[in-house]
Amino acid sequence: MGIPFAHLQEQGINFAVFDVDAQSRTSAGRSDLLARLTAMARAQGLRVEKSALAFVERGQIAYYGTPDLVKFLSNNGVPKWTHVLHPE
Repeated sequence: MGIPFAHLQEQGINFAVFDVDAQSRTSAGRSDLLARLTAMARAQGLRVEKSALAFVERGQIAYYGTPDLVKFLSNNGVPKWTHVLHPE
């Protein structure tokens, strides 16, 4: 099963937003998952300077990741998923 994600550039910063939440739904779980997915995206040759997870929490889209990216996403959303990551 693949994980949709967006690899975008805004104001000269390359970032990735992954459409997934950690199974545990905890900060530690999200931090670990985000680190693994970011490393996998970089291993595919993508430049990722900042990253975040996007998921539904209490019926609304929520974000977890680099604080300024989370703020940007909270205000602007993610335009569209551009890639699919296939974790092994």
